[in-house]
Amino acid sequence: MPRCAFLTLANQDGWLIDDYLVHEPLRQLGWEIVDLAWDGDVDWNTFDVVVIRSTWDYQYALDRFLAVLKQIDESKATLCNSLATVRWNADKCYLFDLQRRGIEAAATQHVMSPTPDDIQNALVRFDAPQIVIKPTVGAGSVDTFRITPATPLEDLASHCETLAGRSCFIQPFMDGITAEGEFSLIYIDGQLSHTILKTVRDGDFRVQSQHGGGVTFIPEPEAALVAAADRVIAALDEVPLYARVDLVRTQQESFALMELELIEPRLYFEFAEHSPQLFANAIARRSTQNSSGC
Repeated sequence: MPRCAFLTLANQDGWLIDDYLVHEPLRQLGWEIVDLAWDGDVDWNTFDVVVIRSTWDYQYALDRFLAVLKQIDESKATLCNSLATVRWNADKCYLFDLQRRGIEAAATQHVMSPTPDDIQNALVRFDAPQIVIKPTVGAGSVDTFRITPATPLEDLASHCETLAGRSCFIQPFMDGITAEGEFSLIYIDGQLSHTILKTVRDGDFRVQSQHGGGVTFIPEPEAALVAAADRVIAALDEVPLYARVDLVRTQQESFALMELELIEPRLYFEFAEHSPQLFANAIARRSTQNSSGC
């Protein structure tokens, strides 16, 4: 019986994880499936496939996380997504790569260890009523700040202290996030599976559920939205087992890439009844087709 491990975090308290929905479809395909903390003591050679799923604390120990993935990559198990994909996607500077490949994304300034002057200059440079500053290695909008010209200097100094020594993005705030929401298109083995719309809580700007954001299933996403996401997938060096393309509508009615999630995105299996089986089928298929990587 082939064996598959889903990597997760050791402490799952307070997290909404729906990967269990894939367990039964995999078992029906003849697989043994277990959830394992990514930082546990595991003999990876006992698995045929290891899938990175809800490892939502990896950004606090990125070097260790990558070292564990390297161990898995060097074992007999197939790692999904691949180590090369994870290394590329772990730092949000991949956005610049995608822009060079013709993908529309939010305007972005890259700064190291930002200062209050950097932030104030960005407000002028982007000619935007609001900007956002965030670390390029991170998840869940942790240490992400929205700033306006009226933001007190002491708040800017506090934000900069939090981000000291870190690589950061400064971007104009996309009004579409609060006006409509952020679209997430979930791809399995290179094909669109389903689409959801994440919306913000009143008074907030973050769409994640831990910040009070809402989720709506979009049964028939508009053609322009799907085309924009398809272009992102087509721009990748390899087809990942899974991908989540996060897009926001612009004032020009195009769709700009906010993030491309290839490491541990929530895939919203509970909103699309067909998706757990689709995911299980893709794992089984890749285990036989990609013995050298996922």
